[in-house]
Amino acid sequence: MTELHRYDVEAVRAQIPALKAGSAHFDGPGGTQIPQPVIDAIADALSNPLCNRGTSTAGERNAETIVAQARGALADFLCADPGGIVFGRSSTQLAYSFSRTLAKTWRPGDEVVVTRLDHECNVGPWVQAAADAGVTVRWADFDPVTGELAPGHIREVLSERTRLVAVTAASNVIGTRPAIAEIARLVHEVGALLYVDAAQYSAHVSVDFDQLGADFLTCSSYKFLGPHLGILAARPELLRTLTPDKLSASTDSVPERFELGILPYGVLAGARAAVDFLTGLGSPSAGTRRRRLVSAMNRIERHEDALRVRIEHELAGLESVTLHSRAARRTPTLLLTVDGCDPRDVHGYLAARGVDAGAGTFYSVEASRRLGLGEQGGLRIGLAPYNSEEDVDRLLAGLTDYVHRHSRRFAGTPVSAG
Repeated sequence: MTELHRYDVEAVRAQIPALKAGSAHFDGPGGTQIPQPVIDAIADALSNPLCNRGTSTAGERNAETIVAQARGALADFLCADPGGIVFGRSSTQLAYSFSRTLAKTWRPGDEVVVTRLDHECNVGPWVQAAADAGVTVRWADFDPVTGELAPGHIREVLSERTRLVAVTAASNVIGTRPAIAEIARLVHEVGALLYVDAAQYSAHVSVDFDQLGADFLTCSSYKFLGPHLGILAARPELLRTLTPDKLSASTDSVPERFELGILPYGVLAGARAAVDFLTGLGSPSAGTRRRRLVSAMNRIERHEDALRVRIEHELAGLESVTLHSRAARRTPTLLLTVDGCDPRDVHGYLAARGVDAGAGTFYSVEASRRLGLGEQGGLRIGLAPYNSEEDVDRLLAGLTDYVHRHSRRFAGTPVSAG
């Protein structure tokens, strides 16, 4: 492998203290493990003077610097304008805040579109805001056989009354990556706004806000090696047209007027450090931080994709396993079920062997129902930048052993303890 394409997963793993506990983590979609430089950045921020932002005291200046650096780093990460980066507690909180703000512009008879593929955080806030505003909700479906949510699925529910479309850039349960740029074109043709949940997408793919064509795009830094923080990107000129509920004494400046209360400076320092950590995984010769980030995310995508392909190939040989992640373009997030087995039982079996992979619907209950999995869901295997071939060995060994034991038990063959 040439230096241009080299990805040193062991060097990454060496910088993540939580991995020393010994588990093979396939729970990245629910939150990644944290590198030491990110932990250090949080500690450093909280170990120095801090106060409300300003320019007079050391505490004021430190706070101002932390916020400015975080906006710049996340703007580079998303290829967006720093003046359009809004921070919140989570993607869910940001969706609730912006749904209430945007609903002020809706009128009875207007329509909003949500999808059956999305995480509840990009469904519930819009459905509830629509109900309060007397606005019609239209649901875009996806194909449960292929896992695809195609632009045509969105086109079917658009009309001249559509005011907003909320859609995921990558499913948090089956990894499907809809064609967001084409969906954006369709949405804008009817004069509507596009709100994109990129929480899972941003963890695996280089994000280009302008190329995607979204009006609003959200993500969460704990999905990409950082602390819990919600991030929203939008064009500053669009944000200036919106009037959020806020305290009368708080600033009217954009983007600050959307950030309620004092920002969590330690968390912001950690989010900036997570971006810097990812930047360091890119080619040193790439140039700017943005270019190094693109290089890094491309390396991560190739690494994770190779592991995903290996897992899928091995699972195809287990007859009682059904893999529900089938879209042509998808992130390395796999949902599977074992015939006749409760996913929670599989989860527990793997956990006892030091393999962490969650079970359930993961707040995507509409997708689970559409896949025929009901409220039970499936076992989710999610890859992250620190997953290794050895992790995959342990996962596949555990799943194979579980399936074989279940098959013998189902056939009435005694299963030895062990």
